[in-house]
Amino acid sequence: MYDITLHGGRVIDPETGFDGIADVGITGDRITAIAPGLPPGREAVDASGCIVAPGFIDIHAHGQSLAADRMQAFDGVTTSLELEVGVLPVARWYDEQAQRPRALNYGAGAAWLLARQVVLSGATLEGPNIMGRNLPNDRWQQSTAEGDEVTAIVDMVEAGIHEGALGIGVPNGYAPGSGVKEMVALCEMAGAHGAPTFTHVAFTAVHDPRSAIEAYIRIIGYAAATGAHMHICHLNSSSGTDILQAVEILKRAQAAGLPITTEAYPYGISSTTITAAFLTDPQYMRRNPKGYSSIMNLEGKRFGTQEALIAERQRDPRQFILTEYLDVDENPDHSAMMDASVLYPGGLIASDAMPWIAPDGTFYDGDAWPLPRDLSAHPRSSGTFTRFLRIWARERGAVDWPEAIAKCALYPAQLLEKMTPDGHLKGRLQVGKCADIVVFDPATITDGATFTDMTRPASGVKTLLVNGVPLIRDGALDVNAAPGRPVRGKVSA
Repeated sequence: MYDITLHGGRVIDPETGFDGIADVGITGDRITAIAPGLPPGREAVDASGCIVAPGFIDIHAHGQSLAADRMQAFDGVTTSLELEVGVLPVARWYDEQAQRPRALNYGAGAAWLLARQVVLSGATLEGPNIMGRNLPNDRWQQSTAEGDEVTAIVDMVEAGIHEGALGIGVPNGYAPGSGVKEMVALCEMAGAHGAPTFTHVAFTAVHDPRSAIEAYIRIIGYAAATGAHMHICHLNSSSGTDILQAVEILKRAQAAGLPITTEAYPYGISSTTITAAFLTDPQYMRRNPKGYSSIMNLEGKRFGTQEALIAERQRDPRQFILTEYLDVDENPDHSAMMDASVLYPGGLIASDAMPWIAPDGTFYDGDAWPLPRDLSAHPRSSGTFTRFLRIWARERGAVDWPEAIAKCALYPAQLLEKMTPDGHLKGRLQVGKCADIVVFDPATITDGATFTDMTRPASGVKTLLVNGVPLIRDGALDVNAAPGRPVRGKVSA
């Protein structure tokens, strides 16, 4: 007898192309049967009228907490990975996560940025250390590493690979002083290990020098010169209004056989820490035509000037800010740019989900459900995948359901295969694969969070299984369930 059967849903497996009405039998943590007319299991779920799909894999999720997991569960996510920034030490992070309740599968890359902070700014790796808060100096951002410093940085990151990291987080834009030689050394090491790099490109401005286009040309050069797989994070917000040109450049690089992939999230407002170095670039106004009027705090107050932003950063360097880079609701050209990023052929959907922040500016690590209304993050922390499915699959029909699911599940799994056997088991709905499954109503699937109501979960997910354990039943969260497991690369001596 099966432990769980999902009856009568539209089963979609984007890898084999299977798309039909069938039942799914689950035994333990694996899918053990897919066929019409399976006998009821110990628990039977009526999936009629719903799509049954492999659970979504978010390769770009900074929350990494029980609260973040629960919000992403309603977004259809079963695996949540911190790959753009990463962590250090990698082994300790996995050990710590194993001692905490995690609702979703979890994993991380090795953090180049944190290695830079240790080597150049004397940081320690005790406790949370996100984007260089409260460091004694900003050398890690502004200085070029040389000689032994480069060796020490690369060695720290390589140690993370040996400890099971899923790749290398390279948020280059947050350390504008880093040099090309350092990046080449890092990418050569990545290429030697077959480790993907998850890169926030060095520049995001629309004007040369140090434009987003220059940054993409560098990425292409690193891939060609070192053989490293360069995964470009958030194609949309990294490119600003140069998205269309960036897309064409990347397509040509891929057509030439270079190992480059990319992702996007479906929002025209980005989020980052107020300490990001590029925000105080003396040339920021010239490089970014919308200037500081596009930057606001989480309450929606716009800064207007660099002086106002610097004053607020001095007052509270812990806070996150929002930047409106595309007006997709009012500007048809901007809407077309968003389309080009989220519909990029073979491109992933990834959230860049932010941690949940309490009113005092600390990371929320509680277990309250529903989440307290006074927490803040970004709507993408709750509704990235459901928003993409609602707008581009259901409402506009710009992508069919199998391809939409591939962008949310299969393509991320194929990227993970480079570092972990778990990648082959996820992102598919096939016998023998992991029972990470989302059952959603295509007629009602939608994001719920807004910039004024960030803790509202998405809706339309009826059932969510993580490792064969129901986390969501009949649209309700099981607050006692914590079935998440580590997704880890190969550990070596």
